[in-house]
Amino acid sequence: MRTAFRPLLLRTSDSRLTSRLTKEMVKVIKADATSARGERNVLDGELELLQGFEFNANGRLGATIYAPFDASIDRATGEAVVNVPGFVPQNTIAAPQGATHLKFVSAAVEIDFEADDFTLVASESGEIEIGPQAEAAVNLSNGLPANSTKALMLVFGVEFYQEVNGSFYPLKNGSYNALALVAIDGAPAVQQT
Repeated sequence: MRTAFRPLLLRTSDSRLTSRLTKEMVKVIKADATSARGERNVLDGELELLQGFEFNANGRLGATIYAPFDASIDRATGEAVVNVPGFVPQNTIAAPQGATHLKFVSAAVEIDFEADDFTLVASESGEIEIGPQAEAAVNLSNGLPANSTKALMLVFGVEFYQEVNGSFYPLKNGSYNALALVAIDGAPAVQQT
């Protein structure tokens, strides 16, 4: 899972991510009530236990974005979407000192845990000034394969930048950036006939 989200984690994670994620994955595997001990796995566990997992303990999504947002995965169409209605950045974003702009980021992944394979699709907004202006709604859409039989996950976050002479520079190497799992659709159960 870390490999699947690696492009985003390079800009948004803390030094203890691996141990925190491993701890949560063990809970998922232990939730497997059908496999014998020692043979329990992620697919038969409760992948949804990861819902809300924060990839950066230093920049939590819930303590950074106070604007409401909606996240959903449509397995039939493969669309994984995050919608942020219109907002005022300085009132709804807890930006760190020195940040002049932000960017919303989203990524959806289709993971085949058995084959150790994945498909990642990412999207991001443009740079948004952190100020008193009213911003239009932001829609981040990520198209995965339709009718997938694999696990689907959607992350959403915010990255902070500082504008200097018309160029945007990441703030503090991403240490304040937030990213969390906001929607999960585990692989559907296979019907026995």
